[in-house]
Amino acid sequence: METEGRTSPVSTSGGGDGSLDRLLPAVSTGLSPRKRTTSQCKSEPPLLRTSKRTIYTAGRPPWYNEHGAQSKEAFVIGLCGGSASGKTTVARKIIEALDVPWVVLLSMDSSKKVLTPDQQTLAASNDYNFDHPDAFDFDLLTHTVRKLKQGKSVKIPVYDFTTHGRQKEWKTVYGASVIIFEGIMAFADKKLLQLLDMKIFVDTDSDIRLVRRLRRDITDRGRDIEGVIKQYNKFVKPAFEQYIEPTMRLADIVVPRGACGCNMVAIDLIVQHVHSQLEERELSVRAALASAHQAQPLPQTLSVLESTPQVRGMHTIIRNKETSRDEFIFYSKRLMRLLIERALSFLPSQVHAVQTPQGEDYEGRTFHGKRITGVSILRAGETMEPALRAVCKDVRIGKILIQTNQDTGEPELHYLRLPKDIGEDHVILMDCTVSTGAAAMMAVRVLLDHDVQEDKILLVSLLMAEMGVHSVAYAFPQVKIITTAVDKKVNDLFHIIPGIGNFGDRYFGTDAPPDWSDEEMDEPSY
Repeated sequence: METEGRTSPVSTSGGGDGSLDRLLPAVSTGLSPRKRTTSQCKSEPPLLRTSKRTIYTAGRPPWYNEHGAQSKEAFVIGLCGGSASGKTTVARKIIEALDVPWVVLLSMDSSKKVLTPDQQTLAASNDYNFDHPDAFDFDLLTHTVRKLKQGKSVKIPVYDFTTHGRQKEWKTVYGASVIIFEGIMAFADKKLLQLLDMKIFVDTDSDIRLVRRLRRDITDRGRDIEGVIKQYNKFVKPAFEQYIEPTMRLADIVVPRGACGCNMVAIDLIVQHVHSQLEERELSVRAALASAHQAQPLPQTLSVLESTPQVRGMHTIIRNKETSRDEFIFYSKRLMRLLIERALSFLPSQVHAVQTPQGEDYEGRTFHGKRITGVSILRAGETMEPALRAVCKDVRIGKILIQTNQDTGEPELHYLRLPKDIGEDHVILMDCTVSTGAAAMMAVRVLLDHDVQEDKILLVSLLMAEMGVHSVAYAFPQVKIITTAVDKKVNDLFHIIPGIGNFGDRYFGTDAPPDWSDEEMDEPSY
């Protein structure tokens, strides 16, 4: 998760900027089983800490249907009010009361226009009007909110109040179920207004706003008291009266007294409405997959490794419940290497002529694309990374953590770290087993939301169930699926039959809970 101050977005994803502080250690060859341990990795700070609990921007439920298409848009709350009226405080109170972990907090300040040298000079002497509509890039704002509402990944500038400019690095923000968009001009643009599902105006007395602005600008932004008062009287107060206060009539709810603790009635009304909207938009993807398009022939996009005596023999070993952990790891790695080599053969290539040491020409082939990126679905998919690195020099690696919600049975996105500009790459998506296809579908949807082209995604898995193959192929007909074997059935617990057991537990030596699922990323061990 990415967090900044109120001047920048808070994201539900690590985008290309996050990092896992603890990765899987080298596999031990000991035979003694280890207990599952809950991950305590410090990937990003939480969105909000309160005296009672910590709220994380994580655990995003499916935002698409069994066809792979987005079936629900994020619920967007617009929060408007004068400068220092308490908009950010109200936003945090809403987030705390909502108590849902998939929220994006987006500040309008991030889209302030880049100043010209002359405007920079005016800003330095407190003579530039930052509270005028012309100071904001509404086209960028509309584009950003629309993409987030559609569940897409978007890059957002980070504004620096000290330098009155944008920082060099932009933040990657990935969608959520709820987006809170706050700013003094949140209701000033018609196109932007159409994207808001709820409009809230924070109404605070002007004297209180002036006191708060003095404290904030002097303490946090290094301004002097004369400059703050000059700017307030010359620009802030007139702009509020001309552009901001008239938009109060557009609000669905007016929150009086800003951050005052006595406005919880309004906060409760807002939260109740948002909860009702989220309940109406709930999806059950895994149940739909279990009954959809199953009595069909296997798709042409599926490629199964030839069942040679060698491949069959390795499957015999890793499927055997009596196989030791050492042998399970050894033969799994052999199969992974064959699988990755097979997957690379589906990448685009072009003719490339070279000259041999004997001075003769040789007409060969070379990769025809910009880059190859591997993305593993944690935790089991990460075991395939060494095989990819061994045959693909300088490959970039991304990671996606998907866990099954024990109450709903649905997959949830908890973490992702993808390389920058992944939309230009051919992506090899790795998971060791795929039963219903729910986790694989979510991972593919994440890649598509980050502008990866569907026909540039290759899903590789050691073992798949027919249900999982159909689910992925039906939803994403251009994704190439490569596996070493396809089993016929999935039982009521979503175990592949005859199957291989819980791959992650057998590989890492952890104890599987009684209700494990083949594609369930229960709790990664670090």
